[in-house]
Order: sequence, then C-alpha cells, then structure tokens
Amino acid sequence: MPSNMFENDVILNRGVVEIIDTQEFIGLLNSGTPLKLKMGFDPSAPDIHLGHVVGLRKLRQLQDLGHQVILIVGDWTAQIGDPSGQSATRRMLDHKEVEANAETYLRQFFRIVDKSRTQVVWQSEWFGKFTLADVIRLSSQFTVAQFLQREDFRKRWDAKRPIAITELLYPLLQAYDSVMIRSDVEFGGTDQKFNLLVGRQLQEMMGQRPQQCFLVPMLVGTDGVLKMSKSLGNYIGVDEKPLDQYGKIMSLGDDLIPTYFELLTDLPVKELNEMKSVLLSNSVNPMILKKRLAKEIVIQFWGETAGDNAENEFGRIFQQREIPQEIQIFTFPEKSNQGEKIYADFRMSNMLVNSGITSSLSEAKRLVRQGAIRIND
Repeated sequence: MPSNMFENDVILNRGVVEIIDTQEFIGLLNSGTPLKLKMGFDPSAPDIHLGHVVGLRKLRQLQDLGHQVILIVGDWTAQIGDPSGQSATRRMLDHKEVEANAETYLRQFFRIVDKSRTQVVWQSEWFGKFTLADVIRLSSQFTVAQFLQREDFRKRWDAKRPIAITELLYPLLQAYDSVMIRSDVEFGGTDQKFNLLVGRQLQEMMGQRPQQCFLVPMLVGTDGVLKMSKSLGNYIGVDEKPLDQYGKIMSLGDDLIPTYFELLTDLPVKELNEMKSVLLSNSVNPMILKKRLAKEIVIQFWGETAGDNAENEFGRIFQQREIPQEIQIFTFPEKSNQGEKIYADFRMSNMLVNSGITSSLSEAKRLVRQGAIRIND
C-alpha cells in the first residue's frame, strides 16, 4: 500500500516533531505491508483532551491507509505512575479506578480513531503472568545511569527529590509492551521520547526489528503558556459540551490560532500559510478565524448541527449580550443575623469552582481578575 507524495508529506511533516528513523519509517510505509501502530495510554484520569487528539489524528491518517492501530491499555503502568513531564512521583491507582477510567478513555478515543480497525490490548494479558524472576530479568537489560539520562529523572535527582524504584520500572514495562505486540511504530508526545527509545532498544536486544518512534508536539493549553493538562486547568475536553468547547477555543490567544488549525484540523497547507500571513499583517480580524476554528472543532466531535448551534448561542450570549437559553442555577449559602437572612461570606473564585463553572481555582481567579464575571446582570 505505497502512499503517494501528498499523503507522505502530511504524515511526515504536519504535526510531527521527530521520527526515529525517518528513512526507515518511509521505507516501511512504502513496503506494501500493513504496519502495527502502537499507542499506549495510562487511564490515570477519566477524560482525554485536545492535547491527546494530536497523536490520535496521526494514527487515524495512517489507519486510513490500511495500517493496524493497537491501543495498549496501561492497566499495570497506570498503577505505577509515569512521571513524564512531572516534577514529583505520581500517586498509584487501584485497579478499579484504572478500569473505570479506561472505559471512558476508550469511548472518547473511538471518536477519533476507527474502532473497527483498532485492536485494544490490556497489559495484564502478559504482566498478569509476570514473576519476580521475570521482573529481575527485564530490569537487568538496563542500568540506573542510563535511566538518569532521562530529563525529568535527572532534574529530580539533581534537586534531591525522591524517585521511586517503581518509576524506574515504568519505561521498561512500556518497552516490553512493544516486544509483546511486535510494534512497528510507537506514537507519543515529546515527553515520551525516552520511553519510546527504550522500547526500540529492548526489541533489538530480543532479536526483533526495532520500532520507529513517532513524536508529536505537545499542544499548548488555553493559558497560552503551558502544555494542555487537566491538572493545570488549561484544557479543552473531548467530551465537553459543544458550547463549552466553542467558548474555550474563542478564549485562546490569537497566536495559537495557526497551531490549533495545523494540529487539530484538516485545513489545507496553502490555506494555513495564507492564514499565518494575514495574521502577521493584521489584515484580518483574528475573531473571524477563531470562530471558524471553534466551529470546526465542535463539528469534529459533535457534528454539523452542534457546530451551528454552538456558534449561534455563543453569538447570542457574548456578542449580543443576551441570557443563555440554558443557564445553571447556583444558590449562595445563607446565614441568619438577628432574624434576617443574609449571604454568607464567600470568595467569588471559590463559588466558580464549587458550582462547576470553572475546573480550577487558578482559572477562576484569572477570570475574576480579567473582569469576565458579572453580578446581577
């Protein structure tokens, strides 16, 4: 199934940071043999966001060329906790939490990748049979010095922060997944580079053809600074309501418009370059482009009707200053004062979080600071 030059250009260059090894990967693409495309996910939280979608869209592109997607459910590694991009040890989850999270993860994944052409594999299929001897045999393949080359481990080591032995096992377990499914290509964000390379090395040690490592960029969140993350409250969830998705896209800084179009839509490269040009020259109102982006994102997950409705409702509320058709009711706590009821003391930011209007205290404080909250109107 050799792919044409246009398909190769989109796959190799759009939404790609690095491929290890590019020439080997091109050779595999053009070999006519379906490739096993591996993406592992740890169901450490119940939802996915647009940051995850960047890699999933790349999987879908290759899937549409006839290649086989294999999703590895990290039901074992999620219980250990991968510190990639983290500054401290992540808490371990119990198996019930992992299973519940995996259920929602998979449902959301299949809104992007084709379920009928995807194989779902749980790590417990092989790690459930692992003995202590197996763990020791696996860990003997690498040294602690090799693992301390990983940036986040090295920083924590230099800062004298704790690194659990279980965390050192994480890259090994992820690598062993590649061995068990004989992965041809593994996908991940740039924060996963070390883990993907360990998989490549371990396969070679065990006599397999080493997998290609396909690294996609980390999507910047709604704060415009840090990578998208639920823990930072700067995310746009795949399962969020259409109007919420639309509104969060509209809150993005203008400089993020081209990046979001590039990584999350199929906008042709020619149009993408023209957009960058008009934004730089200030010859178009960024609001027009942002509306188009917001609508395209909503349509991608909820369909044309939802996209039209979100666009119209956003216009009614934020441009025409009308009251939303659906509005959430939140009652302030009251207390008595000499027979009279008065509102208890409260912080506006706390109320926004408690009512579910915002997902974090930092986001609530930012909205209050920016004058985004009105009272009695």
